Amino acid sequence: MVRKPKDVTDAELAVMQVLWDQPSATIRGITDVIYPAGSPSDYATVKKLLARLEAKQLVLRDGNQMTHVFTAAISQDDLIDRRLQDVATDLCDGAHTPLVMNLLKNRQYSASERKQLHDLFDELFGSESGK
Repeated sequence: MVRKPKDVTDAELAVMQVLWDQPSATIRGITDVIYPAGSPSDYATVKKLLARLEAKQLVLRDGNQMTHVFTAAISQDDLIDRRLQDVATDLCDGAHTPLVMNLLKNRQYSASERKQLHDLFDELFGSESGK
């Protein structure tokens, strides 16, 4: 299957996770999180990953300082939404119900998670949920 141009690799997701966990970070800061015993090649890898993410408009670079500082240009929720939309399109002809049903029925949920799901369902569908 041909990779979509805006698709995010696992390595790029690791960088994004650092930027979602921190408001901003330098290449060195990201490298230190992903590769604690970071070598020069690890630093170069993170630098290349950031360049790719910037080209995909998923990170922003502030070059006003001597050391460039990066921030996420997309929230984790927005990226999840985009990727799930792609899965629904690719596997379910755009339908969301099969995707949601499979996600819900294939794992155990805590009482807190069940309450969150119930509350969301009520919020989205209101009194319809009681039918």
